[in-house]
Amino acid sequence: MKTAVIVFPGSNCDRDLAVALEQVTGRKAEMVWHGADALPDGVELVALPGGFSYGDYLRSGAMSARSPIMRAVVEAAGRGMPVLGVCNGFQVLTEAGLLPGALMRNAGLNFVCRDVRLTVENAQSTFTSRYDAGEEILIPVAHHDGNFFADDETLDRLEGEGRVAFRYAEPVNGSARGIAGILNAQGNVLGMMPHPERVIEAAHGRADGRRLFEGLLEAVA
Repeated sequence: MKTAVIVFPGSNCDRDLAVALEQVTGRKAEMVWHGADALPDGVELVALPGGFSYGDYLRSGAMSARSPIMRAVVEAAGRGMPVLGVCNGFQVLTEAGLLPGALMRNAGLNFVCRDVRLTVENAQSTFTSRYDAGEEILIPVAHHDGNFFADDETLDRLEGEGRVAFRYAEPVNGSARGIAGILNAQGNVLGMMPHPERVIEAAHGRADGRRLFEGLLEAVA
């Protein structure tokens, strides 16, 4: 599977995400600068990494969402290509209109950097097929603006359509209904605040995040 990692000014988890993709697919990810106007030929998965693109000025992800490459990402998502956004990547996806809602400052206004318990809410998506519904996993977070917000109608729709992929199993950042990750209506775009790429091998202490990437590989193949 040929993958692409989008690199924005201020991205600092792009290499981590690329390494995770390489370990699972056996093929180096293409690192695509935000100023490019097209994705590399043959790309089958696009990943938007964590970090602090543009220093989180204006709103987290707002400036990156208007980068030239995002037009190509939006178009690819519309064709059904899997798109994964982690942490800042999740923020970019909401700002680009690929996912609903917004990521606001954490409750308490503190930066949160620790392992958190997540519950797998939807185990039937392209991204979560290697998990069991209701399974509890441990994934690290590192964010200041991870408080997911949406109006009640949107939240009800996400719940009713099975588009909540992951939910916090403990208090973390004040996210509405404990939401940690959501899918788009077509199921090919996932945004999540926790970092699955940081727990993919024994050296990390566990590999709860690896199955997300293995499921993607299996689905695309």
